Amino acid sequence: MSVLGRSQSTFNNYSRHVAAISLYFGKIPTELDPEQVQDYLFYQQKKSKTPSQTYFKHCVYGLRFLLKSEGFPYQFLRLPSIKHEKKLPVVLSKEEVWAMLQSAKLLKHKILIGLLYGCGLRCMEARSVRLQDLDFDRKQLKVVQGKGKKDRYVPLSEHLIRGLKKYITAEKPQDYLFNGQPIERAGGDFDSRYSQRGVQWAVRQVAKAAGVKKEVHT
Repeated sequence: MSVLGRSQSTFNNYSRHVAAISLYFGKIPTELDPEQVQDYLFYQQKKSKTPSQTYFKHCVYGLRFLLKSEGFPYQFLRLPSIKHEKKLPVVLSKEEVWAMLQSAKLLKHKILIGLLYGCGLRCMEARSVRLQDLDFDRKQLKVVQGKGKKDRYVPLSEHLIRGLKKYITAEKPQDYLFNGQPIERAGGDFDSRYSQRGVQWAVRQVAKAAGVKKEVHT
């Protein structure tokens, strides 16, 4: 017996992995992006200590199979590199962060640096900040579905709040704090967030201008 050219056992295996991913994120797999898939695989690697390469392949292949069977594009789902442990994040000194803030020419980049290094946000978290997540009265930012799938709140400094208000007034972002070129996602909807590559490029350029020699993380 086969399902879309796959054996029943393979289909069942794919289904288990897809179900596990859905439970982990609390959303249907067609709403995930490659970065979320990679985060999930690294989480599984850290959790199980000695996962097999086959396990990770079945996670990705299961998602590809689901998207293909539903008629959605799936080429963007590639198997991430999972042979090596993630490196410890590079910690920048206050002086280095200040130098980057001073070197950023665009207000958008200043705010981005402030959130990444001042608030400790990860790339995906910074990209996913919505205007509704900002609470200037309480001086805090709600980080939705951050690392470990738990929402959390981070404090906002007076300096960063002033910058955020100035940025919002000048740029008039829609929905997300950082807007980019809309990209069509699986299911036909569009992702209007600042792209991951865009964030990485901006941070590298600012670090270079500031004379920061460390390999900055995003």
